[in-house]
Amino acid sequence: MSIAARKISAVSQTSLPPMVAIDNVTMAFGSFVAVENVNLKVGNGEFLSIVGPTGCGKSTILNAIAGLLKPAKGAVSIDGATVGGVQNTIGYLFQQDALLPWKTAYQNVELGLMFRGVAAEERRAKVMAWLEKVGLKGFESRFPHQLSGGQRKRVQMAQALITEPKVILMDEPFSALDIHTRHLMQNELLRLWQEDRRAVVMITHDLEEAIALGDRVAVLAAGPRSRVIESFPVDLERPRNVSEIKLDPKFMTLYRDIWASLRGEVEKSYASR
Repeated sequence: MSIAARKISAVSQTSLPPMVAIDNVTMAFGSFVAVENVNLKVGNGEFLSIVGPTGCGKSTILNAIAGLLKPAKGAVSIDGATVGGVQNTIGYLFQQDALLPWKTAYQNVELGLMFRGVAAEERRAKVMAWLEKVGLKGFESRFPHQLSGGQRKRVQMAQALITEPKVILMDEPFSALDIHTRHLMQNELLRLWQEDRRAVVMITHDLEEAIALGDRVAVLAAGPRSRVIESFPVDLERPRNVSEIKLDPKFMTLYRDIWASLRGEVEKSYASR
């Protein structure tokens, strides 16, 4: 498939029903404009990866979807409803551990259900099922400091997914892990996501990760006033093994094409420092 055939307009509609819509959004902090006129659609069940140079506003876009930041212009909607504040329909996987250190693995996974008023008996059944699903059966009573980095990430995944969110937001969720644990966690995430696909928006500096996990990769320009410059469909079969998929010739072609778009923006970012 040619580059032109794979590359789609940054504002074009996905073929899947839209779950997240970012319409002409500008994010500003006083006189500083972080991102300007951003348009993105994320289909229901689609995995969107967003890449761009440091400081281009990737996290700002993620926080606008979460309702943590309000656009200066434009609107963000989830499942047709305009985002007007903090959302309870999302799951958020952070770069660093977001677990409460004084609570056990069980108690951390339980938090979202408690906030939603789920009865204790139902909470217990769901929490135990999720801890087993992420391979932590028998670790219910351990505190975060008693768990490895990979185990803490498994707790975070269970915590984010147990509430059955409409949208999963991920802010470089595996960057703090060593390479081998990272590959294991990436495959674990894909396995869990594949069971009951939700819309995912992931930001990452790792282009290999963006392609290996995503259905589509959107490229942001260097900031300030960053924007989406190109969007590439990832035509790789699922299910995937993140280590093996990187050996696929189609993966290597995609990497080359996306890097050709991203490289100039990375160079602009470094030149402006």
